[in-house]
Amino acid sequence: MSLAAATNENLAHTSNVLIYSSMAVYTLAFFAHIAEWVFGSRSKVGRTAAALKQDPATAPAVTVRAAQQGGTAVLDRPEVVTRAAAGSRDVPDGPGAAGGTFKGDLWGRIAVALTVVAFAVQAGGVVTRALSVQRAPWGNMYEFSITFSTVIVGAYLIMLALGKRVRWIGLPLVTTVLLDLGVATTTLYTDSAQLVPALHSYWLWIHVSTAIICGAVFYLGAAGTVLYLFRDSYESKLARGGKPGKFATSVMERLPAAKSLDTFSYRVNAAVFPLWTFTIIAGAIWAGDAWGRYWGWDPKEVWSFITWVAYAGYLHARATAGWKGRKAAYLALIAFGCWLFNYYGVNIFVTGKHSYAGV
Repeated sequence: MSLAAATNENLAHTSNVLIYSSMAVYTLAFFAHIAEWVFGSRSKVGRTAAALKQDPATAPAVTVRAAQQGGTAVLDRPEVVTRAAAGSRDVPDGPGAAGGTFKGDLWGRIAVALTVVAFAVQAGGVVTRALSVQRAPWGNMYEFSITFSTVIVGAYLIMLALGKRVRWIGLPLVTTVLLDLGVATTTLYTDSAQLVPALHSYWLWIHVSTAIICGAVFYLGAAGTVLYLFRDSYESKLARGGKPGKFATSVMERLPAAKSLDTFSYRVNAAVFPLWTFTIIAGAIWAGDAWGRYWGWDPKEVWSFITWVAYAGYLHARATAGWKGRKAAYLALIAFGCWLFNYYGVNIFVTGKHSYAGV
């Protein structure tokens, strides 16, 4: 075995070790997020709800005993920040899983710190995989999957760094990443290998990287949409005078209001939609260079276009009277379902120029 081959083999082994190590750290982050939700107090929601029932001019101060350096904190009536549009429910945001206690917030910070460490380790695994094959690490479903989940976490951490209050998505995100890496390492794993000649192009870096970024952001939008549907049902039940169960109340009261979740999903989907449009255009240009035609109705091309139409329909529905709220949310989930089938179904089960059958 030549020195270069031995080096590449060692890099591939190092990549595998780093990916498995990141899974271990993500598992710790998962349990830390669980602890955050278990120990996080709902007192902030209770104070806000009590304040809403009183007249703003006569509402007394609210005293809260909190473990703040061993002392007692006296808080004025909390300022109620709502996200509801005119004519809809005027519901305050929950604390976003950050908790109203020092203990709950501490576990949340630990979870985020562990997620940062896991992200760094996983990114190292992706980079060493690229070095082992001396190309972009997107030549098969295994490589695409480990890169995809890395970008999802990266997008989430960027939002946190920008001051966005999105820690509520941490638990479902870490859970999804663990599932993705579990499938990648057990079912989709493929040894390092070179690409077919047609794929040796700088368009690989452009087209596939933008596709991965779009998928990561679409995932965040879909997660927000699913939580919106649960929270909207919870708020509707309260508005009708119903009494949700203890577990539902414990979870739902910590989430942002349904209107906030709906707005979050719409904004991230709308922000990345132009990039998805560019991804399809870049793929057509690459196809022209590689195969001598820009569009050939290959299954991957067809489902990429279907996904584009689905998201375009969702964005149009949001601007159309009568198609906001839950109806538009269902369209968003259908659109993400198209993206998932384009990612898994077409690549694995459908024969075509983009097929990764046999991974």
